[in-house]
Amino acid sequence: MDMQIREYIEKAERTLLFPYASFAADTRGREREEEPCELRTAFQRDRDRILHSKSFRRLKHKTQVFLSPEGDHYRTRLTHTLEVAQIARTIARSLRLNEDLTEAIALGHDLGHTPFGHAGEKVLNRVSPYGFSHSEQSRRVVECLENNHRGLNLTEEVRDGIVCHNGDKKAQTLEGQIVKYADRIAYINHDIDDAMRAGILAEKDIPREIANELGHSHSARIDHLIKAIVRYSYGKPIVGMDDASQAAADELRAFMFANVYTNPIAKNEEKKVVDIIGMLYRHLVDHPEKLPESDFEWIWKEGIDRVVCDHIAGMSDRYAIGCFEKFFVPRIWNA
Repeated sequence: MDMQIREYIEKAERTLLFPYASFAADTRGREREEEPCELRTAFQRDRDRILHSKSFRRLKHKTQVFLSPEGDHYRTRLTHTLEVAQIARTIARSLRLNEDLTEAIALGHDLGHTPFGHAGEKVLNRVSPYGFSHSEQSRRVVECLENNHRGLNLTEEVRDGIVCHNGDKKAQTLEGQIVKYADRIAYINHDIDDAMRAGILAEKDIPREIANELGHSHSARIDHLIKAIVRYSYGKPIVGMDDASQAAADELRAFMFANVYTNPIAKNEEKKVVDIIGMLYRHLVDHPEKLPESDFEWIWKEGIDRVVCDHIAGMSDRYAIGCFEKFFVPRIWNA
């Protein structure tokens, strides 16, 4: 080939994207320098590394909101991640920003999430002397834990977007800022859908002033919020939305916290989660020999608390339950 395909894509980005987009050829780079790929840009390569990681695969068995739901259609952390990626890509494409970078950040943003959703995160934050934040843990996963503690060696732009996807932090790139909006749009709306499936909410329960602004259905609300961001941000080096849409989105989030995220029906199993995670943590700190052998050398380098926290955070819901049963539930002996 006279020109590598990657170079052709990088050249096309200069024409297709706005000048304040993140260009793959101008990446701030990786912690360890690598030879460029002939076919993929740096951001495309990051997306693929995340997609093929073990941490990404484990998301399919991690809780989103409802613990151990009986139906097959409730969201998991994996389906949430895919919905975030779809929304974020639509916004990035519409704003002529870097869709590959946006997708990589979106796919990696929850890699560090604990089993049992935010309930598990709260327990680890309380019992670990280091505290715990799933966004910080997601960055730790890609920088250190994946690939046998070598990390995925992702670009700085992707790592920054992952750690800044929630809370008060602001990503350095517009693509990272898109993911923060997409994450909230996705989880608020799909959690409404799951709550309706569980019989906790009905469409009529959503306050009329919110519904009149954002829409009266799942798809209408998502469509409104995406278009609000695109209309407000198009042609400008910012990511945001108009005041009316933002206020309605904030009110909808507050409504969800009051009626779903703290609802005793949705959260009736969380006390068990506190016991499972807390007991696993204390047991493994006291009995490090029960950790996987691959973790032993890291105890000496990083300390038992850090290694146990990493180990539990990486568990799927069912693996955590299995470990709890193995350590604390008496075996039934067969004659």
